[in-house]
Amino acid sequence: MSGTKPRVFVTRRLPQPALDRLEQHAEVVVNPEDRVLTREELLEGVHWCDALLPLLTDLIDARVMDENAGLRIIANCAVGYNNVNVAAATVRGIPVTNTPGVLTETTADLAWSLMMATARRIVEADNFLRNGQFEGWAPMMLLGLDIYGKTLGIIGMGQIGRAMARRALGFLMRTLYYDAAPVQVEEWLQATPVDMETLLRESDFVTVHVPLTPETQHLIDETALGKMKDTAILINTSRGPVVDEAALVKALQEGVIAGAGLDVFEREPALAEGLAELDNVVIVPHIGSASVETRTKMALLAADNIIARITGQPLLTCVNPEVLS
Repeated sequence: MSGTKPRVFVTRRLPQPALDRLEQHAEVVVNPEDRVLTREELLEGVHWCDALLPLLTDLIDARVMDENAGLRIIANCAVGYNNVNVAAATVRGIPVTNTPGVLTETTADLAWSLMMATARRIVEADNFLRNGQFEGWAPMMLLGLDIYGKTLGIIGMGQIGRAMARRALGFLMRTLYYDAAPVQVEEWLQATPVDMETLLRESDFVTVHVPLTPETQHLIDETALGKMKDTAILINTSRGPVVDEAALVKALQEGVIAGAGLDVFEREPALAEGLAELDNVVIVPHIGSASVETRTKMALLAADNIIARITGQPLLTCVNPEVLS
C-alpha cells in the first residue's frame, strides 16, 4: 500500500474497539458526523485511502472505485453486500469482504421479537395504555394470536433461518422452510422443506431471511401475500426490497394477512404511504444487529479484514476470492 502507513477511510462512526485496532496498523479517518455521507463526500474520502470500510447505506459502485486506482480492499461492515458492485470490484482486482456469522443470533432475536410483538399487539397495547384508554381488564380487549404450537415458515434457510428454527423448537412449532438453493438442514431442527406456495399457504408466521438479489427483489409481492392465510403474520429482517411494500400496505389494510413486523424497508429511510398509520404492523428502524456486542463484533471483523490485507495475511470473509488467486 502507498506511503509509510496505510490509510483507511471509515464512512461512519463505529464502536471504538474496532477503530482502536485499525489505528494500530493504519492512519484512520472516520466520518465525523452521524449521518450517511453525500456522494461527493464519499468520492473525496475514497480518493486518498488505501482501504475503504463502508456501511450498507453507502453505494459503492464502479464510479467510487475508479476514483482511486490504488484501492486495495472494500471491507463492508454488514452481512449483505448489495450496496457494493462486487462484479465491478472483481474486474478491478479489489477484494470485497463482509461480516457474516457474528450477527446471526442477534438478528434472529430481533425477528422473533417482531413476531411476538406483532402477534400479541404489544406496541398497540403500549400506546393504548399510555394514551389513557385502559379502564380495567376486559375479556375482549386487544386479543392477539398465539405463537405456541403454530406453523412457522422460513424463507431462506441460511444461518439466521436456522437460528429461527432453533427458537421454534422451544415453542413446539411446526417448522417449514423454503430455499432456492439445495441446503442440508440438521435433522434435530425438525424443519420440513416445502415449495414456496406450500409455505405461504400453510404458515401462520412467515419470516424472510434471504439476500437481496435480482431474483429476490419483490419475492413477497401481491400474489405471494394473497396465498397467505388471512390470520398470518409476515416478518422481514432481511432487506426491504424483498417485499413489495406498497402491496404489503394494501394487504394489511384489506385484511389479506393479519399483520407484519418489519425491520427493513424498500426505500429506507422512507416508508411506503400508509404504512406508519397501520395498527397491525410493528416497524423498527433497521436494528436487527443493533446490540453493543454484535455491532462491535461486526466492526472488528471488518477491521480485521483490512488488517489482513495490510499485512499480507489471508482475508477472513472475502466474497470474491477469485481476485486473490
